Amino acid sequence: MNADFSERRVKMVDGQIRTTDVTSASLIEAMLSVPREAFVGNGQRDLAYIDEDIRISDGANGSGARYLMEPSPLAKLLQLAEIANSDSVLDVGCGTGYSAALLSRIARSVVALESDPALAEAAKTTLSTLGCQNVTVVTGSLPQGHAAKAPYNVIFIGGSVEEVPAALLDQLAEDGRLVAVEGQGNSGVARLFFKAGGVVTGRRAFNAAIKPLPGFERIHAFEF
Repeated sequence: MNADFSERRVKMVDGQIRTTDVTSASLIEAMLSVPREAFVGNGQRDLAYIDEDIRISDGANGSGARYLMEPSPLAKLLQLAEIANSDSVLDVGCGTGYSAALLSRIARSVVALESDPALAEAAKTTLSTLGCQNVTVVTGSLPQGHAAKAPYNVIFIGGSVEEVPAALLDQLAEDGRLVAVEGQGNSGVARLFFKAGGVVTGRRAFNAAIKPLPGFERIHAFEF
């Protein structure tokens, strides 16, 4: 079965990743080596390499459902960050830990932030089993980030948001990059934010329809 999953990883990279202009050698190597099937439930392992989002949680305390992001947009978003092996990364909304495992192969260190305690515990267990020693899983509010280990060279938000909160932008190091998808469904746009001279600016990169992360909903003021 392990050999079968290895073949599926190769097919995923060749059929879903390379075909969408993902050319980063370190990222492709990571996607070929990290067992995606380890980050879904036992009954979902056969679905681990399909080109769709996979539901991993119905949501804690009334929050929205959570998903393992479809491989292609995940790869495109990670490539957009241009992660170097000297970078420290904050992975916001790590879920069961797949994105953190990929990042662990590329970056120097990873803080994997998760708001759902059950998902955080699952991430810790799987990442430890896979020997991802440069990843620290922490539980906390996603929009607030994890200031205790800031600043970060890269911040990756693993789901769409209405807008990127200032608290996350404040945790960027000088020359740091933040990658996020703003907007829901087909109106989602991948954006790259960059910090230079203490000022953060952002640019549109490409359209991206990914599942939302709970907790980032904009609070609308009451209007008469």
